Amino acid sequence: METVTHDGRETAYRTTDFGDGPTVCYVHGAGGSHEVWVEQYGDREGPPAVAVDLSGHGDSEDIDTAPGTETLDAYADDVVAVCEATGATVLCGNSMGGAVSLWVALERDLELDALVLSDTGAKLGVDEGFLEALARNYESAVASLHVPDTLFHDPEDDLVEVSKRGLLSTGQAVTTRDFETCDAFDVRDRLGEIEVPALALCGEHDPLTPPSFSEYLEAELPNCEYELIEDAAHMPMLERPERFNDAVRSFLL
Repeated sequence: METVTHDGRETAYRTTDFGDGPTVCYVHGAGGSHEVWVEQYGDREGPPAVAVDLSGHGDSEDIDTAPGTETLDAYADDVVAVCEATGATVLCGNSMGGAVSLWVALERDLELDALVLSDTGAKLGVDEGFLEALARNYESAVASLHVPDTLFHDPEDDLVEVSKRGLLSTGQAVTTRDFETCDAFDVRDRLGEIEVPALALCGEHDPLTPPSFSEYLEAELPNCEYELIEDAAHMPMLERPERFNDAVRSFLL
């Protein structure tokens, strides 16, 4: 892992440069870390990759921010610092990471070649009962994300174990902040400002950010393609990595 210092904190990231094309900065979702992108930064046929740990996740220092725009701004600063340190010009974000990527495109002066938006949306409402469950019994709430057709369509034991371990390691406070930030996110009235080419990807069985969210991005972003990833739910980059990576390579290379 490497780090970049910015805004009084250190942000960690992992890099690989196996392939050709623009460098892609991969941005994880709520409660995650760079490890959810292991099938992407380990793809020897894919473009050069950077996978970031947002503040408070993985090996990155935490921040003291209120959920919502304040946290979103801090995460955007993490991404910009890593991109400037590595030369990354493409953002690929899953779920909350997609929201962060859209926010960077809207609010930061970072030269981008493209966006890849995986299982995300212009608005990310979170079920109130789930937010209450996070506060009441964090381990139980994490377990509820790993039933079929939630994070994964047909959960394999190894994927479930890795995902649960990551969320438990991130912890209740940061993960709750993430989901509350998602709940506050809404840029539906600003999508027309984003002119860079975009690819929206979504798992066929995703109930958290269903395909209709990606169809909306395709319709409202000025230059956006959409692809459905069959036999996957909310994290197709882990569940169907070959299909996911093929889509990204075809879009970028």
